[in-house]
Amino acid sequence: MSSSYKTVKEYGEAEFVEKRSRFIGYCKPVKTEEDAIAFINEKKSKHWDATHNVYAYCIREGNIKRYSDDGEPQGTAGIPTLDVLQKSGVTDAVVVVTRYFGGILLGGGGLVRAYSHGAKIGMEAAKVVTMEESLICSVVCDYTRYGKLQSLIPECGGIIDDTQFTDCVEIKFHIREEMLGGLNKKIADATCGQVEVEVTDSKFFMNEC
Repeated sequence: MSSSYKTVKEYGEAEFVEKRSRFIGYCKPVKTEEDAIAFINEKKSKHWDATHNVYAYCIREGNIKRYSDDGEPQGTAGIPTLDVLQKSGVTDAVVVVTRYFGGILLGGGGLVRAYSHGAKIGMEAAKVVTMEESLICSVVCDYTRYGKLQSLIPECGGIIDDTQFTDCVEIKFHIREEMLGGLNKKIADATCGQVEVEVTDSKFFMNEC
C-alpha cells in the first residue's frame, strides 16, 4: 500500500438549487463498508421523502468502490458521484447526494453535472486531507539532555506526541521514515552516541500542512 493517501477530515454537508430541484451533498470519513452503509441508511431515513438519495463510497481496505443511482437514469447519478471521489484521489469516504425534485427535468447531462456538483461541495465541506505513514518512535534520556532532544526532534521533521517524566525522560514522537536517518545522526552527535531512537510501530497521521 502507498505511504500516503487522501481522505476527508470530518463530516460535511452543502446544498444548492438547480432548476427548482434541491440537492444536498453529504460526505463523511469511514473505515469500513459497514460504516458507509450505516451513514447512507441514516440519510435515507432522514430524507425518506426525497425523490432520490444517490450515494458512492471508496474504502482502502479491499479497494472497495460502490455506488447507486437510486432511481435516476443509469449513469447519470451514482457514477458521476463516484467519479468525484476517484478523480480527487479521495478514499475511506462516503458521499450521499439527496435530491428533492422541483418539477423541471434536467436531462441526462444536467443530472450528471448536478450530482457531480453535489458530491464536490459535500466533499469540500468535509475538508480533503492527506494521511501520511510515519514511524512511531521514542527516546529515553536523562534530564540534562531533555532540552536538546526536545528541540532536535521537531527540527528534523518529527512531531512530539507525549513526554513522560520519571527518573528519566521518555519522549514519544512520530516521523516519516525518510527523515529518521538524519534525526538519528543528529541525536548521536548531540549525545556522543549515548541515546538511540527506538521504533515501535507505524501509523497514518493527518498532514496538517
